[in-house]
Amino acid sequence: MIKLYSYFRSSAAYRVRIALNLKSLPYEYLPVHLVKGEQRDERYRALNPQALVPMLIDDRETITQSMAIVEYLDETVPEPPLLPATPEARARVRAIAQAIACDIHPLNNLRVLKYLTGTLGVSEDAKNGWYRHWIELGLAALEAQLARDSRTGAFCHGEKPTLADVCLIPQLANARRYAFSIDAYPTLGRIESHCLALDAFARAAPARQPDAG
Repeated sequence: MIKLYSYFRSSAAYRVRIALNLKSLPYEYLPVHLVKGEQRDERYRALNPQALVPMLIDDRETITQSMAIVEYLDETVPEPPLLPATPEARARVRAIAQAIACDIHPLNNLRVLKYLTGTLGVSEDAKNGWYRHWIELGLAALEAQLARDSRTGAFCHGEKPTLADVCLIPQLANARRYAFSIDAYPTLGRIESHCLALDAFARAAPARQPDAG
């Protein structure tokens, strides 16, 4: 049985939950409460020195970092594929996914926001301004990229969900949690609607996790 160390509000863990569901892989959910600092517990750090979620353990490997986990799942359980068939299409999907996972998400995750307010003494208003600046910059670029490309379909790439959608949906959920409207991004909103109509995405939602509350 796959074990997934997760936190219901973690965007990175949300990606892995979607991928596991798309692959129809059952897993044991092991909550790590980030706000309470459980990721810094000595026993958890012994498994994952980065003290982050997600972390996946199966009968072959212990894997950290959501993008590595999702691609591992895609390589070990090829159907349904999360990357397209051609090198050009795979590059496009990876570029969309990495624009989210590498450019938007790191600037807006919990430990960065806590450092701003805790260590640097930034006000809540300034912290929220930081969040809005980076999410607006990133989502506007994604909207422009996807809206003008004929390869965008019901999903980020074509008519089936890919790694790009696995990254997009958690980022939009994160934006909404901080009361950031996505009305200005109709292409992203349309893709989100298609994704959330799928059970694999719906079951991965933060509110449906055992540690939600």
